[in-house]
Amino acid sequence: MIRTLAVTIILEGMIGFAYARWREKPLIPLLVTSAVANLITQSLLWVALNVFFRHYLVTLWIAELTLWMMEAVLFFSLRWNRLGIRDAFFLSLAANLFSFGVGWWLPI
Repeated sequence: MIRTLAVTIILEGMIGFAYARWREKPLIPLLVTSAVANLITQSLLWVALNVFFRHYLVTLWIAELTLWMMEAVLFFSLRWNRLGIRDAFFLSLAANLFSFGVGWWLPI
């Protein structure tokens, strides 16, 4: 879990960095929010996957959709990120799709 968390934080941090530069948003708050969100959501993901291990793929998809929305709400709720709701959902979706796509192929 620690390795996957580290990889996720790095990958999603790369997306957060690119997004902050592209949209001229505050970098440090976005990166901190992303890291904290991933600490929470990765823990929830691992719990769900361990509890519902017999339905791994269904659990993974449902959990990923839920975690995307949770992270988006967190990005939006923390005002120092200066993100509107659409920006928060876009950033969360981009970061989660990137980390999920890369993670799907990594042998971790």
